Amino acid sequence: MEERYSKAETLALRRKHIGPSCKVFFAKDPLKIVRAQGQYMFDEKGEKYLDCINNVAHVGHSHPYVIKAATKQMELLNTNSRFLHDNLVQYAQRLTATLPEKLSVCYFVNSGSEANDLALRLARQYHGHQDVITLENAYHGHVTSLIDISPYKFNQLGKDSKKEFVHVAPSPDIYRGKYREDHPDPASAYAEEVKKIIEETQKNGRKIAAFIAESMQSCGGQVIPPVGYFQKVAEYVRAAGGVFIADEVQVGFGRVGKHFWAFQLQGEDFVPDIVTMGKPIGNGHPMSCVVTRREIAESFGASGLEYFNTFGGNPVSCAIGLAVLEVIEKEDLQGNATRVGNYLLELLTEQKEKHPLVGDIRGVGLFVGVDLVKDQQKRTPATAEALHLIYK
Repeated sequence: MEERYSKAETLALRRKHIGPSCKVFFAKDPLKIVRAQGQYMFDEKGEKYLDCINNVAHVGHSHPYVIKAATKQMELLNTNSRFLHDNLVQYAQRLTATLPEKLSVCYFVNSGSEANDLALRLARQYHGHQDVITLENAYHGHVTSLIDISPYKFNQLGKDSKKEFVHVAPSPDIYRGKYREDHPDPASAYAEEVKKIIEETQKNGRKIAAFIAESMQSCGGQVIPPVGYFQKVAEYVRAAGGVFIADEVQVGFGRVGKHFWAFQLQGEDFVPDIVTMGKPIGNGHPMSCVVTRREIAESFGASGLEYFNTFGGNPVSCAIGLAVLEVIEKEDLQGNATRVGNYLLELLTEQKEKHPLVGDIRGVGLFVGVDLVKDQQKRTPATAEALHLIYK
């Protein structure tokens, strides 16, 4: 397809008609991507780029099986989910089969932000509590309710931007956090910080509705919580009448390789009360989901307020979602995530041995982070150097 505008014209029109807060990658010289296939993206000049930053095209750009499923269903029917349709129930059945048995009820929506916003509604309705515990540097979405619980966002608004119903716990970061790799039990130590917050909140006459965390923090710095942390946090939160929300929007769907969901890295004895998912589940098609326990869903239904979503769970979205699940299984993409991720970690470890700038390399599967530092002992972030590498 011939391009309508030059890169300069496209950029000028974007600046004219698109809100200035809507940023592009590589703002100094943004890429104009015109097509993509598999793991590669191509600009208007035909230059090929290995796509290592896109967290949407989970099974590869323009996957033929996904395209075929979408096209076939679009030619047949697309409407809202208030009619009976096999795609909806089949997808819900297939999706919940990847989760622990207690997580059996789905709500289909259209973005990770919608999913996390709905998860908060479910949590608050369940016991009638309002307060939320989140992690430092956390990001859970762009709608108002989620900016309120995302320090990654609300800290940009000034020191008085945190709402009184929001409580921020230390990130369970064993590299540069409060309790590090030399601590005898960092999981328990970080969980105790959450317990202290709960106790202080209760002293002030407030009640915890939920603890929410990405199963591994992404925007928060590729943080992998120590094993056992979520179990202890869930114990404290549930005892206070709250629920545990696992945000799998960026890290789920087989990305970690050995497990389909990142929260499963904590062990078989940990099951969240609510799981949210988004970005990769539609391979670029806007879709997401909230999965929860039956009793939480029934509590939400008992409120008397009907819930529906015009486009969530529509026939085309569900056809695409089913196709993505099938591709992950048929092409052994979890196994591929493990193999490629391990190889990447090996290569990065070689660089760590050569360059004192590399402080830490951590990751599971294809969720990998490199921590650059100015000083190996103090672990001072090498922010300028990191930005140089990103934009080089």
